[in-house]
Amino acid sequence: MSADLSPWLLLLLVGFLPNEIWRLIGVVLARGLDESAGAVVWVRAVATGVLGGVIMRIVLIPPGALASVPLPVRLGALALGFAGYRLVRRSPFAGIAIGEAALLIGTLLFG
Repeated sequence: MSADLSPWLLLLLVGFLPNEIWRLIGVVLARGLDESAGAVVWVRAVATGVLGGVIMRIVLIPPGALASVPLPVRLGALALGFAGYRLVRRSPFAGIAIGEAALLIGTLLFG
């Protein structure tokens, strides 16, 4: 039984716990920050910009199997996901779910 659990234990010790420690430290240190402070607003803007850049790179220069999906389908799924995010009270879950559904349906129909 220990041979079956060893990959999972290794994944927990090497992959999960080191990242969670930094997240926990970030949560503890961020408790007293004012969300409207200039530095916090700047960090949020930079993080949003980096995330937007990564998403556009994945859409325009897709890796792996996503490269077989036509560009108009990828762009349409991105637009529908953003529209879903805005329409459902700025819900990231709704945006991701709608964008993913649009990508899957578009791939089935046009890919």
